[in-house]
Amino acid sequence: MTTSRWLIAVMGPTASGKTDLAEQIADQTGAQLINADAFQMYRGMDIGTGKPERARDYRLIDILDPSENYGAGQFVREAAEILHSLDETAQPAVIVGGTGFYIRALTEGFTEMAGPPSDESRARVDAIEAEGGLPSLLAELDRRAPETKLDRMNPVRVRRALLKLDAEPMPAVALPPIRIVKVALVPDIDLNDQRIAHRVQKMVQNGWIEEVERLKRAGYLPSDPGFRAIGYPEWWKVLAGEMKADEAVERITVATRQYAKRQRTWLRSEPNLTVLGSAIGGEALARHVVEEMLRKEK
Repeated sequence: MTTSRWLIAVMGPTASGKTDLAEQIADQTGAQLINADAFQMYRGMDIGTGKPERARDYRLIDILDPSENYGAGQFVREAAEILHSLDETAQPAVIVGGTGFYIRALTEGFTEMAGPPSDESRARVDAIEAEGGLPSLLAELDRRAPETKLDRMNPVRVRRALLKLDAEPMPAVALPPIRIVKVALVPDIDLNDQRIAHRVQKMVQNGWIEEVERLKRAGYLPSDPGFRAIGYPEWWKVLAGEMKADEAVERITVATRQYAKRQRTWLRSEPNLTVLGSAIGGEALARHVVEEMLRKEK
């Protein structure tokens, strides 16, 4: 089967089977795989981010060091460049990853994207947080932009909002003339939770704590952007003797389930999305998606 000038976005919560589905669609269409997981972009962070075994088949994987910052604006710009290069040969693309905002920003034509904040801005926000933690960050945000709506208990989002205030706006990014289709795998919650627990255990067995130890020896710090990924702070504490391994596994499993819940909530508001239900990915489901695309081309 072949299609041309298509962008297929495969979405879903963690452990839903979206990577397998995306790869099956790419195999059936000859499409280029593009990563849309913010933490799979970091080199050396393979096990804990669930990086696909076929990582070499993807664009935008392993493009950053864990100490580097990255944002939605950069993602949209780089993904658009890839799509323009594919358009020259009419090769379709399949984009997959758990960072829903990246996919929405790309596919829904966000125009007001901020560029990366300056080192000076980051240092200023770091100093505010060091002085008074989340309350100080909130006080600064209320002083500068009291109308901002966000989760006020989430320090990462509060930091991001403050940094965005200082960031220079990026020019609008235009995509080539392609059709966009978005599909999502949303398994039953109990099944998804079981798969998450199994996945965390498998990551531990595959050497997740050893991966964190290698990153630590390489000189990276728990304050580096890459270490915002679920699980990495816990294993850092285990290595420091501040937490037991079984406690880390329990916390990581709970945090991952909570993240999957937030992803499901996000998907309920995703524009132009076709939900494929509770099915887990596979060749037959991928064939169904491709056949629907071909039918719409006629």
